[in-house]
Amino acid sequence: MKKALLLASILFVSVMSTACINNFAVQELNSKAKIYLEEGDYNAAIERLKSSIDLDDTIFETHYNLAVAYTQAEDYANAIEAYKEAIKLDPDMPDSYYSLAVAEENLAVDLESGRVRLNEDGKIYTPSEDEILAGEEKYVPSEGVWDKIDSLREQAVENYEIYLEKAPASDDADDVKQKIEILKKVPEPEQVD
Repeated sequence: MKKALLLASILFVSVMSTACINNFAVQELNSKAKIYLEEGDYNAAIERLKSSIDLDDTIFETHYNLAVAYTQAEDYANAIEAYKEAIKLDPDMPDSYYSLAVAEENLAVDLESGRVRLNEDGKIYTPSEDEILAGEEKYVPSEGVWDKIDSLREQAVENYEIYLEKAPASDDADDVKQKIEILKKVPEPEQVD
């Protein structure tokens, strides 16, 4: 019995030690990421936050901060995925829905302008300068791209509405309502086959 108790104690201590080491490492990575974000080095912040998530993927703030870093780096596709992960961990945080909607709206704008594009598999990528120069004089999104843009706008509206449900007395409620109306009134574009 004493051996079993001793083994259980050793196992408990080793688990707690590992948890403390991981917790310390996560805190250090998050602190360093915050510094990089403040300095505008978004790629370094993103790498630190991804490493932090590799150590512990259960911390809402890490996922949210990763999404913010992607947003500041104007990588809206990855920001959207990171916001969705944050929302899974804390679905009651209103700002997550607002930020997700902003990222969706910005990605729609980038797709419409050609700043980012869809490949044949439907994955978003940033075109090279050669691809831009070799392309048409004016970029015109295809029907499939317009479908993605419309979908992103609809999702943005849904997430803005969730934000308003969760924070009805927010200072920016009227502005958000205006954003929703604008997104709902976006005219249908001329499509190219």
